[in-house]
Amino acid sequence: MATNQQLKGTGVAMITPFQQNGMVDYPALEKLVDNLIRGGVDFLVALGTTAETSTLSAAERQEVLSAIISYTANKVPLVCGVGGNNTEEVVQQLKTMDLRGVDYILSVVPYYTKPSQEGIYQHFAALAGATNKQIYMYNVPGRTGSNILPETIVRLAKDFKNIVGIKEASGNMVQCMELMRTKPDNFNVLSGDDNLVLAQMAIGMEGVISVAANCYTKEVTDIVNLAIVGKFEKARKVLYKMLPGFDLLFADGNPAGAKFVLHQQGLCENVLRLPLVPVTEATAARITAFLNG
Repeated sequence: MATNQQLKGTGVAMITPFQQNGMVDYPALEKLVDNLIRGGVDFLVALGTTAETSTLSAAERQEVLSAIISYTANKVPLVCGVGGNNTEEVVQQLKTMDLRGVDYILSVVPYYTKPSQEGIYQHFAALAGATNKQIYMYNVPGRTGSNILPETIVRLAKDFKNIVGIKEASGNMVQCMELMRTKPDNFNVLSGDDNLVLAQMAIGMEGVISVAANCYTKEVTDIVNLAIVGKFEKARKVLYKMLPGFDLLFADGNPAGAKFVLHQQGLCENVLRLPLVPVTEATAARITAFLNG
């Protein structure tokens, strides 16, 4: 796919299905890709947090990415997660991974080490210089322990033409509004929170990178598509119906909830790699009650 347009609409942070023996389940992955594309999503995200990427070997990451490229067959744009808290290692991944067929890179703010704003700036500056791919940053302080501030985002957007957007999952609506107020016109901001997507699109974000769309594809795409055309009342009705289901997906961590729902839908096994484990019986019962409601 050409990358002359910004990402808009519904993107999906895809899970990685595993067999009962723990190996990657490629037939299930193909089925999932097909189901998402037929369900009307606008783009796919491979090897993000939801993909349990930290538990995949380097060889598995390349194999999973190549499989998704093959299954997608240029029908929708493809984003690939390449991130970490060792800048030089991420630079080397960008230089050595086979990223043919990938349209955009999604790279998380460095986690655990809590760099300063200048450190975060220099990290993304190094990444921008290591690839000709267009880069989306990913701000998720609840996971990383680091929060990239609007002024740092705007500085990067102005200084590097291939830093084109951000997945914003701080959950801080005041910070989000400040970013929307100050960002360059051609800088793309996507929601990273399923339960906030409608509010965030109301302040100007142009879509979502969604976990819930793995298993609630129609409902998420309906919310986003209605918001795009300003039909917020109709979008609210869908959101408020689905909000308990969205929250339950994260009750025992991500992607445990999504994998349980997908298993119920016959799309993959309910298998995760340690340190993640399936949802508890209590959560499973609550999700099942929601699905049957």
